[in-house]
Amino acid sequence: MSGQGPWAQPRLREAWARQDWADILREYRAAAGLSQRGLEKLIGVPQPHICAIESGRRRVMSADLIARLTEGLAVPPELTGMPSESEPDDWGPPPELRDRIAHGQATGRTDLRTADWIGQVLAQHRRAEDEVGGRTLWPVVRSQLDSVTRLIPGTTGETADRLMLLAAEHAHWLSWVAHSEGRTGVALAWLDVALGWAMDGGHQDMTAWVHRVRSYYALQHGDPRRAERTAQAGRVGNPSPAAASAAAHQEAMAAAALGDRDRARRLSDEAVRLAAQVPDEADRPGWLYWLDPVRAQLEAASAAAACHNWRAAAEGFRAGLPQLTGYPRDHAYYLARLEDAERRLSRA
Repeated sequence: MSGQGPWAQPRLREAWARQDWADILREYRAAAGLSQRGLEKLIGVPQPHICAIESGRRRVMSADLIARLTEGLAVPPELTGMPSESEPDDWGPPPELRDRIAHGQATGRTDLRTADWIGQVLAQHRRAEDEVGGRTLWPVVRSQLDSVTRLIPGTTGETADRLMLLAAEHAHWLSWVAHSEGRTGVALAWLDVALGWAMDGGHQDMTAWVHRVRSYYALQHGDPRRAERTAQAGRVGNPSPAAASAAAHQEAMAAAALGDRDRARRLSDEAVRLAAQVPDEADRPGWLYWLDPVRAQLEAASAAAACHNWRAAAEGFRAGLPQLTGYPRDHAYYLARLEDAERRLSRA
């Protein structure tokens, strides 16, 4: 399997999550560069019928047709068992998922190509979330996590640790989406799972990142003291500069909320310096692909705003925003922060 195949495209997987066959066929053709005639050869359905499905004039209802399309389009195994409901019936991590993760005693080989491919797809989901939305992609990522965790008990050593990191990445992503949906308890449950897997696999950067996210949750829910201590835990050990930068920024935000503005400024400056050490995406953990020097500058502006230094905040947002491309929701967020800082500055 290759990360460049059609099923690596988030919009195609989103269409599968909705079981929208018109979109599935359209998105598959777009990803594969096929015409309707070209698709006809893969799925054994005449071109007029493909046209009718894509236009909505024909619905895909029969089990035989669904099976033919699934086989012809080579739908990945981690998707074929996925529920089609867009509303998750159980947001939290099931007990059997926790039990499934253990360092197995077997020495058999596992399909690491599949795991690598799933990891590449998750990376694309992280980027697509800014436009598609995490709720839509939830069943896809949840199903991918099942595929990863089923591989782990039959592995040992570095292979098991590598899969544990991939599982922790998925669980962290699910936590973030659950939190954005207002499901705080579920978000914390997924974060606990991610932390356990990260620690069991010996992954310092993911451990630091999970502490950073938990600190963010605590600050959002009005507990800056807990947020501060949790962010500090993310800096223990020897995390990479990018992971340490994220934790330092979060600690700065907590310090600002506690009224310790001098310390908040020092931490914010440290976060910017750490991020500047790894300007290239390839040198940062996959989930911190976004933390380049531009984003670090915008986060520093957020810390300045938290310290009520509206001039520094406005200058930072104004300097960073033109360089922030490819993140429409984040751009809108920071633009609103700039407008707020300028409004407050004008009143001073």
